[in-house]
Amino acid sequence: MASSETPPGKLPLYVRNLLAVALAVALAVLARRLGAADERGDLRHAIDAASPLGLLVIRLLKALAGPLILCAVVDAFARTEIPPRQAARLFGLSTLNALVALALGLGVAHVFRAGRLWSATLREAQAHATRAGHVHAAASNAAEAAPTLSPLANLQRYVPENVVEPFAKNNVISIVLLAVLLGASLRAARRSQDPSVREAVRLLASLAHGGLAVCSRALGYVVELIPVAVFAVVLGVVVRSGLGVFRALGPFLAIVLLGLGLQAFVWYGLLVRVVGGRSPRAFFAGAMDAVVTALSCSSSLATLPVTLRCLQDRLGVSAASSRLAACVGTNLNHDGIILYEATAALFVSQALGTRLDLGQQASVALASVMAGVGIAGVPEAGLITLPLVLAAAGVPDTVCLVVVPLLLPIDWVLGRCRAATNVLSDMTVAVLLDRFEGLPPSAREGPTGTVVV
Repeated sequence: MASSETPPGKLPLYVRNLLAVALAVALAVLARRLGAADERGDLRHAIDAASPLGLLVIRLLKALAGPLILCAVVDAFARTEIPPRQAARLFGLSTLNALVALALGLGVAHVFRAGRLWSATLREAQAHATRAGHVHAAASNAAEAAPTLSPLANLQRYVPENVVEPFAKNNVISIVLLAVLLGASLRAARRSQDPSVREAVRLLASLAHGGLAVCSRALGYVVELIPVAVFAVVLGVVVRSGLGVFRALGPFLAIVLLGLGLQAFVWYGLLVRVVGGRSPRAFFAGAMDAVVTALSCSSSLATLPVTLRCLQDRLGVSAASSRLAACVGTNLNHDGIILYEATAALFVSQALGTRLDLGQQASVALASVMAGVGIAGVPEAGLITLPLVLAAAGVPDTVCLVVVPLLLPIDWVLGRCRAATNVLSDMTVAVLLDRFEGLPPSAREGPTGTVVV
């Protein structure tokens, strides 16, 4: 997950979020004590009146995510050239890793079913938000758009009637499909013999690049308001439900970290050994600098220079494979985000007592992949796309807008682990690309498994 750099002298976003949680909890505990003597409930009414301030920030994130994904995908098509054979290998490896991430994310969520611990809290928050009129319930819309096992029915849902519909409904799958169609058409038109067409294509490519920059900047401003959202939502929920609202965050954190650990160390280690023909121990030793950097800055994009140095200097991967996997593949290798969002969708569904059938889980999986690919390199990527993935699971807006700020107290930990997983995904793909090209590593393994250049 990419994250913008924090200016000198300014507290990092995760620190501000934690301070907002601490302040909200302290005031909520005080308000509950004072409220016991407040027979008319004036204090609780005042807190309820302030709760929509936090929900508005999350709605803004959801509104801006669609245009951002469109510009990001079109810009990637316009600015990237990959030889067909290498593109097929990169896409195949990225798809395989994404499928395993989905299987692990959905699997750990099914096995441990930690969402049931949050059932009462989320139902109360949903009912309160609906009664107060802060957000509109979307149960009827979710039922109307519920996935089925029919491929044709699902395809019909994803293909829009007009270009505005996907953004109006915040359908991430349709947005990415539309963006891929536009991007591929833009690339094909670039080879036109007509100079006016080529000039128009250059203009459209510039618009997509500029649109990405503008949307990213707008989201950057909204992200700065997230501590306000955290404070307002946590204050209102804790006043109504008490500190038990955080009871399930520990199990949720544990199952996501378990899934990420299985993906990063078991699956990637297996690929490196069986397909790449390398020692997993030497691979992880050579990747350690990049992993630690990703854990420190919570950004796979900001870690890119370190990733390239580790691949070429520590692991002996060719420059071509390193750049392809780390620079181009960073738009595809977002296994950490994919796994996290699939797990979160099932966690929230379990909390609501909703049993997702096979078709609905397939929709969640596809939305997680589309969101992970489309949002590559964007600050706070997992946070921005989570409401869209929850919507794909049929989660009502009343829950989407409340649950995202409640997950933020632990998101600073998960964000760093997602970034480290994404970096290891890039590096694993680079090693495998070299193997498929028949290129031997320029580094050799020492007797203890360390990498000697």
